[in-house]
Amino acid sequence: MALNDTLSNALSTILKAEMLGRTTCTVQDSKLIRHVLSLMRDVGYVAGFQEAENQRSRLVVKLSGSINKCGVIKPRYSVQLPEFEKFEKRYLPAKNMGIIVISTPQGITTHRMAKERKSGGRLIAYCY
Repeated sequence: MALNDTLSNALSTILKAEMLGRTTCTVQDSKLIRHVLSLMRDVGYVAGFQEAENQRSRLVVKLSGSINKCGVIKPRYSVQLPEFEKFEKRYLPAKNMGIIVISTPQGITTHRMAKERKSGGRLIAYCY
């Protein structure tokens, strides 16, 4: 099976493991996945992650049981500061619930931090 989008596969694996009630799952390793998982850990959707001991280029993700839905945003829309609210309404269930992961010139961040910095970027993923 060809893996075209590693982030989409990782978030799908995490969501399926979360729905099955598992405490850990294994996903493929990449820089983008590490950045997204660290943002999810900071907000509290993931308990933590580390490299798998006996599998090369794999991450073991410790789940916290608080993810209802997560996924990748495709196409990766370019968003300016005034347009954030439109995409919050589209991808998140309520105004202060969940995160949208955005790639900004300052790095990968959540939509709330991008609003504070007053910078736009490209939408990557969402989680709530």
